[in-house]
Amino acid sequence: MECVNSTDPYTLLMTAFSLIPISHYLLTFASFFFFLFYNIFEFHFFEDAFSGFRGCSVGLTYNISSPIYEGVVSQCKVLHGRYLATPWLSSPHLQTCILNFFGRPPNFNYRRQFFHASDGGTIALDWLNNSDVASNSLDKKNAMSEEDSTPIVVVIPGLTSDSASHYIKHLAFNVAKCGYNAVVSNHRGLGGVSVTSDWFYNAGWTEDLRVVIDYLHDEYPRAPLFVVGTSIGANILVKYLGEIRERTPVAGAVAICNPWDLLIGDRFITRKVMQRLYDRALTIGLQGYAQLHEPQYSRLANWEGIKKSCSIRDFDNHATCHVGKFETVDTYYRRCSSSYYVGKVFVPLLCLSTLDDPVCTKEAIPWDECRLNPNVVLATLKHGGHLALFEGLTGSSLWWVRASIEFLGVLHSSPFMHVKKIQESGQPSIMESSIDQGPYLNIAGDGFVAAVECDQKEDDIVKDVVRDSRKLHNDMLSDIEKEEHITEHNSDSITRTSQTDEQASKFQEITAPLKRRLNHISRQNGISIRLLALIAIITSWPMVEPIFSFIIGKKLKNVLIPALLRR
Repeated sequence: MECVNSTDPYTLLMTAFSLIPISHYLLTFASFFFFLFYNIFEFHFFEDAFSGFRGCSVGLTYNISSPIYEGVVSQCKVLHGRYLATPWLSSPHLQTCILNFFGRPPNFNYRRQFFHASDGGTIALDWLNNSDVASNSLDKKNAMSEEDSTPIVVVIPGLTSDSASHYIKHLAFNVAKCGYNAVVSNHRGLGGVSVTSDWFYNAGWTEDLRVVIDYLHDEYPRAPLFVVGTSIGANILVKYLGEIRERTPVAGAVAICNPWDLLIGDRFITRKVMQRLYDRALTIGLQGYAQLHEPQYSRLANWEGIKKSCSIRDFDNHATCHVGKFETVDTYYRRCSSSYYVGKVFVPLLCLSTLDDPVCTKEAIPWDECRLNPNVVLATLKHGGHLALFEGLTGSSLWWVRASIEFLGVLHSSPFMHVKKIQESGQPSIMESSIDQGPYLNIAGDGFVAAVECDQKEDDIVKDVVRDSRKLHNDMLSDIEKEEHITEHNSDSITRTSQTDEQASKFQEITAPLKRRLNHISRQNGISIRLLALIAIITSWPMVEPIFSFIIGKKLKNVLIPALLRR
């Protein structure tokens, strides 16, 4: 028997490897790279295949006594169905990338309207009406009339997105096709519009949304208003609804892929390699936005820092914090996160998020806050990516668009649409939205947005108290004059007593609203009622003195005249 004389183990090993066919090596390397690619891009094709391509069910989180769920969401077939991703797009990263580069949006043109804010800013409103889609034209005769009752769906795009973005065009076209009028409210400086003021939008900038909604409500009072926010637009929408509460004219809303907590999102987007790629891509988009408005940014922010930014956090540090007057980036993220406002929403709100969203992490979803608010229903899906959720073999439609339109349709035909509540006194409530309470924004009398401190709010409260006190004094003086007239022309004691009781009742009616307002101010601001009364008396002393003199003189006359008559 012949044996191998070589004693070198490496030689023996190489001899063994050389005997393995090359095709086996190629198959091994192909399998390795396939599974590496499969895990990095988080594919779930095999998971779908093992489940028989049935898709995943929609998780619904809501308050057990929620009328919105019982009366609206329970009738939505899409939300109670299952979502199956397009098989060749069974990856959140692939879906997100395909949406932005090959989204195949419908082909149509908007009708543009320029809206000018009171601070000089310009907002592009891009309209696509139902009549435009039906007639396949954009003639002026298809514009809305003041008496038109067709519901309006306001669309709020995401970060650096505008009306031309693929997913926005998918939403606008399908909204108009289903019988609504769609209007995309582009962020300042986007949509091909220049920045015409010293204010830029950010993740918590709700002022533009507020004025646009108020304008649409005043312009088309018979048309119900719905709002759909996407990504950062969803964060702005939920924050706005939590700020304005029941005083909004919005009848219903949908928030898609909301980042919820910007501080958690900031930590998440730098955690893994794929997330860092998204961070870098979004930063490039923000730098491109800043490049379009270099004159303003170079004057208001750190332009050199903006050009060198490598992450969203860097950009916010050098740009957003300077323009928005935030002390730090974390301060900006905390104040602008909508998770702190969702519990105060009074409008029927559907929130839709995917658990594999590569941009907005599921860790930021405020599950408990959504569950406690009976006006909010949270729908979550296991797969879908960021603003994608492609469905069908061809991937020509987006699942979330279909779910949103069905929700708005059921809500529109139900009695659960929100109706704006008017203050009893006809005056704005003392509790203004928190965007006016922050240390970086204030809406002045002419509507100009300026950077101020919160102390000015207290001055406004004192002015309200003084104004109400003066009104009370005037009413008291009018009642006293009426009482004197009645006393002089009627000596009957019973009639006098009746008139006195009636005046006392009127006095209580006059003072009751003031008492309620004073108690409300005291609770909200920690100011003593006595201190408020002292401020009111001191500031209105020129009116108090003649009233006291008049009352004392009247009492002396009531005592002296009967005494003289008895003599």
